Amino acid sequence: MATTAQRPATVLAAPRAEVRRRPSRGTRHRAGRTSLYVVLTILGVVAALPFVWMILASFKDAAEIRQIPPTFWPQDANLANYRTILQDPELPLFTFYRNSAFVAVLNVIATLFTASLLGYVFAKFRFRGRQPLFWFILATMMIPAQVTMLPGYLILLQLDLLNNLWGLIIPSFIDAFAVFLMRQFIVSVPNDEIWSARVDGASEWRIYRSIVLPQLRAPLATLGLLTFMFHWNAYLWPLIVLTEQDKRTLPIILTWYSNQHSSQANLVMAASVLIVIPVLIVFALAQKWIVRGLTLTGGR
Repeated sequence: MATTAQRPATVLAAPRAEVRRRPSRGTRHRAGRTSLYVVLTILGVVAALPFVWMILASFKDAAEIRQIPPTFWPQDANLANYRTILQDPELPLFTFYRNSAFVAVLNVIATLFTASLLGYVFAKFRFRGRQPLFWFILATMMIPAQVTMLPGYLILLQLDLLNNLWGLIIPSFIDAFAVFLMRQFIVSVPNDEIWSARVDGASEWRIYRSIVLPQLRAPLATLGLLTFMFHWNAYLWPLIVLTEQDKRTLPIILTWYSNQHSSQANLVMAASVLIVIPVLIVFALAQKWIVRGLTLTGGR
């Protein structure tokens, strides 16, 4: 009987010992997150490597860039390339910076205003034809930009806006993706706040300015950066619209400069760095709001 009574205890003790040997759920979770961070870090380094090489190459001379095997760190780093570009009379960078900044900044202001206003209308107003009109705006996202270039060119020709920086701004006042993005965020704005403001006698403009916009800071920052980068780096449409050299934007001038100095990759790398700097500054200033906007986007 004593032997029989001890057997169940032995049988029950074995699974408990086995459970203790298994890693806990928290340990497995930490291991998984660590593996994910390692993979993302490696991918981030691979993605940033060409950009880092461009910056380092801008401090090399032409002979070192053509050297085989190539060098990663500059052997004799200097600022000669930047001095050559900034002192080149055929490359007035200030003029092209001004043109690109004018187009990009005004497009950001116009896009943020129209997108947030139309998003508020589509999210909080009920009127006949609202849904078909919203679907029509979304349908324009399916049309390749190359298809609308010829009609857009003819419209600008009739409006006498060819070879004019406003020809790069006016057609971009309303962006379908921006309207869709703002509408998705404004839907989550509590209706009680809007109705309370209406009961207190606030106008729709006051509600839009004082209640809706303050809750859109993060998505507006994200959309603003995306819009700024798109118009700052735009190449094909500005190449079609602008024909005079002094009215062109930086990406077009970079292509022209690289063709003129095809054998001097060091100068092209330095010019590329100078063009990228404004985007890096804007990203650094808006980084907090961009991360918050992307987080909110993932949570909806």
